[in-house]
Amino acid sequence: MAHSDTIDQIAERVDHLLLRHEELQRTNALLSQQVLALAQERDQLKSRLAAARARVDALIERLPTSSATSSSETSS
Repeated sequence: MAHSDTIDQIAERVDHLLLRHEELQRTNALLSQQVLALAQERDQLKSRLAAARARVDALIERLPTSSATSSSETSS
């Protein structure tokens, strides 16, 4: 009888471990999906940032220089 109880306990623990393993596999899959989604979002944000920097740099280049501004002010 004690032998049967021990086997039942082991079987119960194995079942519990199998369920836990399945839960962890599902959790891992969900986390992997989240990591992928966040990496894609990060890449999109980096791209948008680079485009915004390029626009700002282009605008800065269009600004008159300080010497051009001061010479136009003195000629008025």
